[in-house]
This record gives sequence, structure tokens and C-alpha cells, in this order.
Amino acid sequence: MAAEPPATWSLAQRRLHWIIAALVFVTALLGVAMVAVPFEALFAKFLLYQAHKSLGLVVCTCAAAQITLHLTRGRPPPDPSLPTLHRSAAAFVHGLLFALLLLVPVSGFLAASAAPAAIPTLLFGIVPIPHPLAPSEALYAVLRPVHLALIAALSVLVLGHASAALLHHRRGRPVLRRMWRG
Repeated sequence: MAAEPPATWSLAQRRLHWIIAALVFVTALLGVAMVAVPFEALFAKFLLYQAHKSLGLVVCTCAAAQITLHLTRGRPPPDPSLPTLHRSAAAFVHGLLFALLLLVPVSGFLAASAAPAAIPTLLFGIVPIPHPLAPSEALYAVLRPVHLALIAALSVLVLGHASAALLHHRRGRPVLRRMWRG
């Protein structure tokens, strides 16, 4: 017999949700900034790339922790006032979001590994993270666009997810309150 689902999100699940949201936002800003910085400001560009890669690895770790919590603790049942189609769509989008929260950082790390410049990855500028791939211009030419396409997909889903939560909140449904206060 399956265990009864919890009535609310745990404090850990709620905190991880908002930490991941903030990290994704900051990592995206760093991604835009690092590309915009000219090569003449090489040290600044290097620091931005290292910060972006470090936060990406933290996002991946937090997403894995959140998935583990969902699998071990469970998820509260969806708001019963939501139509079945909305509940199904929410479940599908959540699954895609978690997949992308893992795939975007992994694809970025693999692209950085394959980059012809062979710049090391230093977690928060200190801890070297070994690259699993050797530098390869051909592989980088494949992995970089994959990373960018996954970023675009994640961006669309995050905006849709946030918009749906706000829309439900405006309609008086407790979807957003449950993730904020439990």
C-alpha cells in the first residue's frame, strides 16, 4: 500500500524551490554578461564564466536534491479546484523543468569541457573540476548549440511556470501560497 501523500510542501522543498529559482535567474544574468564582455577585458570575462559555471553546477546539485526529496517525501496532491487538464499540464511541465534543470548545466559543462580553448572549470574560482571531455572543436560545435537550445526551452518553461502560478494566485487558488508558506 502506497504512503499517503503529504498535505503540504516541506520547508526543505519550499526553500529549494526558491533557491533554484534565484540561482537560475542569477546564472542566466551571468550568462548574458559573460558573453557581452569584450575579450579585451579577459580577466573579467574569465571570472564571469567561472561564476556562471559554478552556479550552473550548484543548480544541478539543488535540482537533484529537490528531485530526491520529491521521490522520498512525496508531493502534496494538486489543488482539487484545478481542472484535470491543468493538473496534467502542470505535472508535464514540472517533469520537463526538472529534466532541464539537470540537462542545461550538464550540457554547459560538457560544452566547456570540449571548448578548444581548454579553459579549466574552477568551482567558485578555487576547486578545479576535471573536464570529462578533451578539447574538440567538432564536439564543441555540437554541444554549444545544444546548451543554448536547452537554455531557450528552460526560459520558456520557467516563464510559463511563473505566469501560471501568478494567474492561479490572482484567481484565488492557493497554488503560489502553498509553495511560499506551505
